Amino acid sequence: FERFLNPDRISMPDIDTDIQDTRRDEVIEYCTRKYGAGRVSNIATFGKMMAKNAVRDVARVLEVPYAEADRLAKMVPDPVQGHHVHLADAIRDVPDLKQEYETNPTSKEVIDFASRLEGTIRNHGVHACGVIIAPDDLVKFLPLEVSAKGPIAAQFPMTQVEELGLLKMDFLGLSNLSVINNALRMIRKVYGEDIDMSALPLDDPETYRLLQRAETTGVFQLESAGMKRYLRDLKASSFEDIIAMVALYRPGPMQFIDSFIRRKHGEEPITYLHPGLENSLKSTYGIMIYQEQFMQISKEWCGFTGGQADTLRKAVGKKKVKLMEQVKPQFIEGAVKVGGATAEIAEKFWAQLLDFANYCFNKSHAACYALVAYWTAYLKAHYPDAFMAALMTSDMRWTEKLAPEIAECQRMGLKVLGPDINQSYGDFGIVGGEKTIRFGLSGVKNMGKSLIEDIVIPEREKNGPFKSVMDFSKRVDSTKFNKKSWEAAIKTGAFDSFGVSRSDLLFNLEAIQGYGAKSQKDAKSGQMDLFGLMGKAGEIPEPKLEPAPSQFSEKEQLLWERDLMGLYLSAHPLDKYDVYFDEQTHPMSAICPENQDKTACVGGIITNVRTILTSKGDKMAFVKIENKAGETEIIVFPKTYATCGAKLEVDNVIRAQGQIDAKDREGNLSSEAKLKAEIVELVSDSFLENYKATGTKLAQPWLAPKREGAAWRKRGNESISDNQMRVLKNIPKDHRREKLFLLVNGLDNTDVLTQLRQLADEYIGPQEVVLVVKDGEKKQALKMPFKVDASGSLVTEMKSLLGEECVKIV
Repeated sequence: FERFLNPDRISMPDIDTDIQDTRRDEVIEYCTRKYGAGRVSNIATFGKMMAKNAVRDVARVLEVPYAEADRLAKMVPDPVQGHHVHLADAIRDVPDLKQEYETNPTSKEVIDFASRLEGTIRNHGVHACGVIIAPDDLVKFLPLEVSAKGPIAAQFPMTQVEELGLLKMDFLGLSNLSVINNALRMIRKVYGEDIDMSALPLDDPETYRLLQRAETTGVFQLESAGMKRYLRDLKASSFEDIIAMVALYRPGPMQFIDSFIRRKHGEEPITYLHPGLENSLKSTYGIMIYQEQFMQISKEWCGFTGGQADTLRKAVGKKKVKLMEQVKPQFIEGAVKVGGATAEIAEKFWAQLLDFANYCFNKSHAACYALVAYWTAYLKAHYPDAFMAALMTSDMRWTEKLAPEIAECQRMGLKVLGPDINQSYGDFGIVGGEKTIRFGLSGVKNMGKSLIEDIVIPEREKNGPFKSVMDFSKRVDSTKFNKKSWEAAIKTGAFDSFGVSRSDLLFNLEAIQGYGAKSQKDAKSGQMDLFGLMGKAGEIPEPKLEPAPSQFSEKEQLLWERDLMGLYLSAHPLDKYDVYFDEQTHPMSAICPENQDKTACVGGIITNVRTILTSKGDKMAFVKIENKAGETEIIVFPKTYATCGAKLEVDNVIRAQGQIDAKDREGNLSSEAKLKAEIVELVSDSFLENYKATGTKLAQPWLAPKREGAAWRKRGNESISDNQMRVLKNIPKDHRREKLFLLVNGLDNTDVLTQLRQLADEYIGPQEVVLVVKDGEKKQALKMPFKVDASGSLVTEMKSLLGEECVKIV
């Protein structure tokens, strides 16, 4: 906190606070009560009129028919990775839009006006996290307004608020804190244990074993594919290791991760540019990672005061070149006089500090995030069912996250069952004992949270479980639980436990609803028939359910699940493709920024196809595919589209191979990666049957660097560059012929086999793998359809999994 207590500091500190995202409003209310309603407010943000909006707005004012305006707006390209396309560029690059502009006077008028309005302020809203806390009434500093949602908001944006010298606090809603809270609630309810997260020991062995195995799906900050690979190598054994990985795993400092890991394991000597640096850098094995480290160096090695050290931090952290030039002479002089270094050593360290300015990170921030990461890892290690149920509740509306999380549950031996009207709650929950999770009813489309938690659940808890579909229709308010809600519950299997097929329930839905509505109406009025033949008031005979003329197929029912829950749950259309995709493709997680420019192969079912015309008038497509582990987007350029365009239809199953690309328009590495397809194959049922019948086992494509024209050669089923070929040629022939033999006792332990395959996916390389299956006295050797790099830490990983004597290189 020295930087905040520094008397030389002029500017206000930038304070970010992460809060459980469901309780952020409570913190703002607290601040309002504490400091005064007139002294606390939100901050305004301004939305700009971009190309598509400008076209639609102008067309509306000019009274262009909606269908015509919609057609014109759709010709404007969508934003690419957050970058909006300007109308002038769109007219030049999109042939259809260019033709429309040149031949249709109405469209030309709309686009001309829209071009002039493009980039202007369209509306204003409230900043997602910024809150002002002022020393006096805010009206004395800036204009205010009461926003449409209710809270008071400043009419100035964030930059102008800071220029006025007002304190801006960032109250950030962090979903991971909600996950922790929900997991603790379930643990109290199911296990009767009350856990104090702040009192957890930071040396829990089971937590570190989970991190060392890199089973970190859902663990805060540690769940990306690249991070998992580094965690396996790192073998984190202390909280400091987690802090370091949080700080290092970013575009700039990633270059030091391998060295950090080698130094930790004694595989690389720990060196210091000067002995005076050791005290500050020994905790990170001689590698500078944090801002606090060079602040400590400037004080201990150069004799800086706290104020001077903070000035240096600001210069480095904000990349203020002029300020750094002013500080440099003092720094060099101090290192020579106080630290006993030579001017040459001091200059060399200063050069390193300039490079460090590109990626410096403060340890206080990394430590906070590392603590949340440790908490989530602890809960996953000790209470996996509660943690995964809480995680899936948090991601209920983001189905692209739910699918891999459900796959992770299956890997962990947890059952995820579909929604059930008598067992499910609004959120995902543990039911029917340990290791069983029920899908939350609120996650089903047309069955909102308030409907489930304010109507269905209270009725069930008050008067007991529902005995039948008719009992449910009679007890739950028919005006709230409408036809769409009924259809959603039936189609997702929420009534399956009553023993009536979904087809029969849908066929009789009108009669079921009618019975429920009349029962409730009669119960409210106390009505009886003329002779009291109906017994108690409100009771009417239940209608008999008629069998449906035909039953819906399994495929149709799976499509219902996908449409209403966002994923397939009871089964998956790709179940029969498991073996083929396991042998012939990379995991979907391979399509990530860490594998930029590498060649990969993925497979899945097409969920969306968007076709456009290039400036030359050629067709290309953006194809979204998904499998059980996730989804990705494939870009099919004209050359490839010409040969495979007919295969690109929704619900087709394909296998695509190409180059991974995660760069934005400016050529910078972004957080999203796509596959630029070079080969697209249709995996039809007949193709699959032939594949199984012939027993063909092609080697999995090597995740290889970008191809460079004629520099590529074919070697078996792998494409490798000249550089790789040179590397292979330099490997002794005996080594090139090496095979990795793995001994396993039978094929029943699917957890071990799954972990073996995951390791193989992480360490792809040139050596063949042979699985020796032991069954009593018999042994059978099976050649695996993938190859690995057995020269690194893979062998160590395999030995720790199978045992020292079960892994041999021959």
